[in-house]
Parts: sequence; C-alpha cells; structure tokens
Amino acid sequence: VHGAGLFQRGETQVLSVATLGALRDRARLDRIAPGEWQYYMHHYNFPPFSVGEARFMRGPGRREIGHGMLAQRAIEPVLPDFKEFPYTIRIVSDVLSSNGSTSQGAVCGSTLALMDAGVPIKAPVAGIAMGLMSTPDASQYKILTDIAGIEDAFGDMDFKVAGTADGVTAVQLDIKLKSLPADFLDQVFDQARTARLKILEVMTAAIAEPRAEVGTYAPKISIVKIDPDKIGAVIGPGGKVINAIIERTGASIDIEEDGSVFVGGIEAESVRRAIAEIEGLTKEIEVGTIYQGRVVRLMAFGAFVEILPGKDGLVHISELAEGRVKTVNEVCNEGDTVKVKVLGVDDRGKIKLSMRVVNQETGEDISAQVAEKDAARRAEREARRAEGGESAEGGEGNEGGESRGPRRRRGPRNED
Repeated sequence: VHGAGLFQRGETQVLSVATLGALRDRARLDRIAPGEWQYYMHHYNFPPFSVGEARFMRGPGRREIGHGMLAQRAIEPVLPDFKEFPYTIRIVSDVLSSNGSTSQGAVCGSTLALMDAGVPIKAPVAGIAMGLMSTPDASQYKILTDIAGIEDAFGDMDFKVAGTADGVTAVQLDIKLKSLPADFLDQVFDQARTARLKILEVMTAAIAEPRAEVGTYAPKISIVKIDPDKIGAVIGPGGKVINAIIERTGASIDIEEDGSVFVGGIEAESVRRAIAEIEGLTKEIEVGTIYQGRVVRLMAFGAFVEILPGKDGLVHISELAEGRVKTVNEVCNEGDTVKVKVLGVDDRGKIKLSMRVVNQETGEDISAQVAEKDAARRAEREARRAEGGESAEGGEGNEGGESRGPRRRRGPRNED
C-alpha cells in the first residue's frame, strides 16, 4: 500500500488503495495490434455486505468490470506521462457501503489515493451521478443531483459525469426515455459541474495536491539511457549478467529496445549501485577524464585500478607519484581508493592511468604543474651536462668530482 483514500458521500463509502510498481508490472493488452501495454489499472469490487446482503464472494461480474473501467477512464487524462513518472499504477476500490453512485465514489477515492501516493496528477478528479424524474413525453421533468438507489431504480435516467474543475473527463448515460428535450444536456452538465466543484472543494481541503515524493516503502525508480547496441552487454548470455546485477544489488531492471533502462528498488542505494554497474558495462572510457577508483591488484611494475564496474586500467610505477618510487606498496595497497586520470586507451582496450597528475585530496588535475616540474628537472640535467657534471658519453663523474677523460680507442682485434 503506497497511498489510500477513503471517500464518503451520504451512505456511499469507497476505500481506494494505490500501489506503485515497476515497468515489469504493466499489463499486456490482448488486442489486434501487438505491443500494447497498460500502465494504469483500476479494479473495482462491490462486495455483498455493502448493501446489507449475505451471499458468496465471487469474482467480478459485468457490473464491477464496467464500473471499474468508467472510473479508470475518468482518471487517465490527468495521469503523468510514463517517462516523467515511470511507475505502473494499480488502484483497487472496495465499496464499503452503497446507496448512490459507487463508481463516482471510486473516482473520488482514486484521486485521493493517487495524491497520497505521490503521483503527480495534473488535476484532481471528482464525479457525480445525475438523475431525472419526468412525464412519459418528457414535457415536464426535474433533474436530480447525486441520486440515491431508489431514485436510480424508479427514475428515468442515470447520468454519471466525472471531471476536473476545468472540464469533463468521462461520462456514462443510462436513459429510459425515447427522447430528450433540446436543451436538456446543457442543464445536466451545468448542474453536474456545480456539484463536482463542491466535491472537489471538500477533497482538496483534505489533501490539496500530490505529495512531493512517493512513500517510503514505494519503489524508487530511475531511468538510464544506454546505446541500444550495448543492450546485449548488459543482459549477457542467457541473462547471466543482468541477473547477477539484480542478485547483487536487489534492484529490478527492465530494458526497452530503444535503450531505456528502468532501475527500481525499495532503497535508493540499491538503485544507485545497479545504475553504477550498468554504466560501467556501457560507458565509454574518455581520455583525459579523472575517475575515482579502487586498487584491485598490485604488480611489481604498477597497480591496477578499477575505475568503472568491470573496467580497470594500469597505473605504471612511474605514474604513481612524484619522484622515484622503489616499490608499489610505498604509494598504495589493494583496496585503497585513489583518483586517476586516463592517459590513453590502446587498440586492445587496455587503459593507461596516472595518479601523479591528480591531486589525491581534491581530485584536481595537476598535469600542468607536473609537466613544469618535469621540464625543470630536464633543464637542470642538461645544465649539469653542459658544465661537465655528466660525461658526454653518458657516464657521471667519479666520487671525487673529476672527469675520467675520454676513453681510449681500441685497435682492431688480432684474429690470429
């Protein structure tokens, strides 16, 4: 239960309960056109006790299905677009007491439940049943507002009108007369609007607008867009990869053909972890980008850092820190969190990383400062060479600081 609304008008009382689900909870419509789905469902129950009867509780009949569909049609125009609110919505309306239009009570209860669940509907919807008492030729008549059961049974009309403060969203008309006066419908709609506005006033006094967020126990759903060519990488052979992500994170994952990935879960953290893994499988590594990763393996020549789920690169020992590094353990250990910059990706997909060009505290790119220091060190070495501090042949001076002089050239080797 993610939202509920209890609506009572006279002796009619309806309890509507809203449940929010993921994409996989949608209903497939069995129609001629394939691929049609239903994201909003309204189920209406009319138990015998609501009219003081004691009989078997059976499945819904034509009346229950028709009343539920009428209430569903009344609400559908104000529902948000699925891309804006990616939830499958189900409303169950149970009639607790009946003496009047319960279908319109279900419309009002559904509105209250949706707003309580945090569904951003465009406007509240209310409904009212209009009746008619007339002579056989309809020369004289009286329009009734909010008809009760006896007025429905002995009257000449049951006209249900549902809508918002700005307009009508659904109507249903049952008429016993052969003809109606010319201006009759105008009078009915005007009278129904007055009643509808009064009901909306009472409803909005209870809850003026949808709640800002869905309930604590409602699933948290996010939409991620991936390259459709990468769908196979996320699903894996026989669904191995996607099922592993679901098992590790506890999130639900649904993928559409256009690359839309719907990730849902009760906890926001599980959704975040699932999205991170999906992005790791589909996101392209960009050269020059700084990532925060985890050291997963140490080797004598460097450290392997996982920058995205399932993707790691090598930080060569020369790129670990400024100056000479004797062993990798001096700088990092397995499990450490470090910041690295992508220096390049070769043809085989191997990623070259650097830690020394990133400030490990702030994550700032300090490539320019490191390059300046490297240039200064090179200039210093060149200056020492020019002054004779290093031999032109590549050897350094002896401990006394004196040059050993040029090497003697050997003559041709005597082959005899």
